[in-house]
Amino acid sequence: MPKMKTSRAAAKRFKATGTGKLKRNKAYKSHILTKKSPKRKRNLRKSAIVDSSNVKSMKKILPYL
Repeated sequence: MPKMKTSRAAAKRFKATGTGKLKRNKAYKSHILTKKSPKRKRNLRKSAIVDSSNVKSMKKILPYL
């Protein structure tokens, strides 16, 4: 069997936690920040866990993570 290819775009955006869950960054933090409240921008800094409904497809494009 040949090696499976990792999606490089996904590999740059997701990291695995110690328990094997996938960690992601939140969206909407790159531009048009003037109308967003400081509280909202602060909460966007924190990372989040990938939702369970998406994990199966994520594991397929990240076979070695």
